[in-house]
Amino acid sequence: MCLCSVGQLVHSLPEGDAVCGVTLLAGELYLVRHSKGRDQVEVYDVISYRLLRCVTVPDIGFVTDITSCEHYRCVYIADDFCKCVHRLDAQDAFTRWTVNYPPNSLSVNAVHNVIVTCSIVRKIKEFSSHGHLLCELTLPDDVIMPWHGIQTRSGQFIVCHGDHGDPVNRVCVISADGRRTVHSHGGQPGSDAGQYDYPHHLAVDDNEFVFVADSFNRRVTLLSPTLQYVCQVVSSDQLKWKPIRLYLDTQRRLLYIAVNDFQLHEIVGRVVVVRV
Repeated sequence: MCLCSVGQLVHSLPEGDAVCGVTLLAGELYLVRHSKGRDQVEVYDVISYRLLRCVTVPDIGFVTDITSCEHYRCVYIADDFCKCVHRLDAQDAFTRWTVNYPPNSLSVNAVHNVIVTCSIVRKIKEFSSHGHLLCELTLPDDVIMPWHGIQTRSGQFIVCHGDHGDPVNRVCVISADGRRTVHSHGGQPGSDAGQYDYPHHLAVDDNEFVFVADSFNRRVTLLSPTLQYVCQVVSSDQLKWKPIRLYLDTQRRLLYIAVNDFQLHEIVGRVVVVRV
């Protein structure tokens, strides 16, 4: 992957209801929306981007994220209202387990466990694929409103945190025990190259370079494994709308960006596909 190039827009999925997350599984693109009071998963072909089917999530509350696991061939969906994670298997069958706190975002680590970030209580929880709690960490006191966490192969966590208007908006590398900040990038919110305004979601490549969805700046920033600034890989001119979720297909070198915008008293969304 070329780590200092500007991304090239290659496709944009149709506009519709607000997008809550995007992921890939077994050659299919999964997109979840808030749709007419019922959150639905739309499944597209990853080559033609043709809509293949829609799957309704049973007993859903309010979806906040989606991720996938090729090892277990399943998709995980975070439900803020029900404080749970829904598991969708290859046969489109659902199960779910409780998180006890509202889950804001999801990721899968190197040993195929589910990492759940709970913003309000500043916790990261690790679950097995079927919902057995394996570990729970409370993040350092200065990590306020952690939106998304990804565990690296070394066991450390990359976390983006800070709400729109908070005094600190940044990306951090947190030690495996959750007690200390190893590296950080950002600080006071703003629009300069070293600043963020609501850094909301992350993607990490095979070399542990970090893509950051900088939501209110309407851009995606690329950082080194030690969180040194590399470049603005996707600009506000390319996105137009606020990026809120990322998924990186490392094999095809494609970054899927879920973007939303407020129009005519409602939130509309789409997925932008960028070659990086």
